[in-house]
Amino acid sequence: MKRPFEPSRWVAQDGSQKLFLACPIFEVLYHGTRGPGKTDALLADFLKDVGRGYGKAWRGILFRRTYPELKDVIDRARELCMLAFPGAKFTDKPPQIRFPDGELLMFRYAERLKDYQHYHGWQVGWLAFEELCTWATLELYLKLFGIVRSSHPEVARIARVRSTANPLGPGHGVVKRRFTLGGSNHTRIILDPDSGLKRCAIFGHLRENKILLAADPDYEKKLIAACKGNPNYLKAWLRGSWDATAGGMFDDLWDPAFHVVETFKVPAGWRIDRSFDWGSSHPFSVGWWAQSDGSDYVDSAGNVLATVRGDLFRFNEWYGAEPEEHNVGLKLHSHQIAEGIIERELAMGINERCLPGPADPSIFTETDGKSIATTMSQMVRVQGTQFKGPTFTRADNSRVTGWERVRTMLGNAKPGPEGMREHPGLFVTKNCLKFQDLFPTTQRDIERDPDDVNSDTEDHLQDEVRYRCKAATLGAVSSGRVAGPAGDADRSGLSRQRGEGRVTWR
Repeated sequence: MKRPFEPSRWVAQDGSQKLFLACPIFEVLYHGTRGPGKTDALLADFLKDVGRGYGKAWRGILFRRTYPELKDVIDRARELCMLAFPGAKFTDKPPQIRFPDGELLMFRYAERLKDYQHYHGWQVGWLAFEELCTWATLELYLKLFGIVRSSHPEVARIARVRSTANPLGPGHGVVKRRFTLGGSNHTRIILDPDSGLKRCAIFGHLRENKILLAADPDYEKKLIAACKGNPNYLKAWLRGSWDATAGGMFDDLWDPAFHVVETFKVPAGWRIDRSFDWGSSHPFSVGWWAQSDGSDYVDSAGNVLATVRGDLFRFNEWYGAEPEEHNVGLKLHSHQIAEGIIERELAMGINERCLPGPADPSIFTETDGKSIATTMSQMVRVQGTQFKGPTFTRADNSRVTGWERVRTMLGNAKPGPEGMREHPGLFVTKNCLKFQDLFPTTQRDIERDPDDVNSDTEDHLQDEVRYRCKAATLGAVSSGRVAGPAGDADRSGLSRQRGEGRVTWR
């Protein structure tokens, strides 16, 4: 039997590389800054079990999203494998490395869920994804867990899933949520409540890679130059921060300091309505909106805040998704969703006040003479009492112009050079956690249409927001009723602290 892969041939560096190679948990993500040696560690994780007597039972497959992306990792794999196992043989079609005792490391590309069919029925002990954030969703990643199996008892015991990632990219949001990343970058272990399996995220930093920095002392400076002063790329590449947003539809505009506000009681003169995006197997999304008539409002912290006539505030939401699943809906019937909407509006005290708002045009399509919209508008029973179900208007589904309207209103929420706001902006209250989770990392469809959102991502909430913003006219749609003081302050963007007489910029 050949000798197994040993540190004398490739030395794992102290810190995250050694931690990654020693981790016994089934699913591990190695993430962090650029340059800690994640790819080397990923390949070494497969090689450490070559030559241990498993023979043909030890099979691994490493995925990248497209074939051209495989080239660098294949070149590095050949270098490491031939160094440790001179008898290993590489073939180009298909790309794979066969080891002297029969072990096999395969390199494949797969982009979408439908590509799973090429691998259904396979058995591998080692499944790996290089640059996990390049996939817009985790559907393919998770479905391929089903091929991680072996009839060899020792291989079955050590079978595992490994991946690497940098923050940013189409899958930034879904990877962040699966591994509960953000804030501190400490290594964390998560127990999946459904499967009972553990998953782990291990953070690596460029400064751990002594070999790279010795060979290229200016590498960190090169990264800084490559960021071109973009603070989000600096946060992602230099600090490995999952709180960075870049390359998305709204990250050049989104700023929680301006867009996220304290909760408040909606003034009597403001319009209240709801928007809706339908989903059953995929999530549905309901948003409740307050549209200002230009009057001030008082938030839950006691601050008196001025508004521009037409400002939109998302003050509550209901996102119909399985909490531990990606892009999986609750599979509720339309009548059940209608009951849930009315139940929530009663709890908020707005049932009699909430007006019809824009909804997914698909709910107005009739099948056998009836539509989802019609079903939802029928009488529902909540807490033993009959109520009329929610009604909607057909949304304008113009995607590109809709996204541009959302961007415009995000921009309008920020004061101009002199601290003035003159046009209706878009705001969200702090309790709308799903919005704050999904919206800021919304990805553009770079390959098909950069002016549209990548529809392969989880975009149901974003569509629902688009419907409401497209329904608003930037000249403001108002009930015509006025509550509270009005005047110059309506356009100032000023926040007045109650009882203190101080004036601060929002």
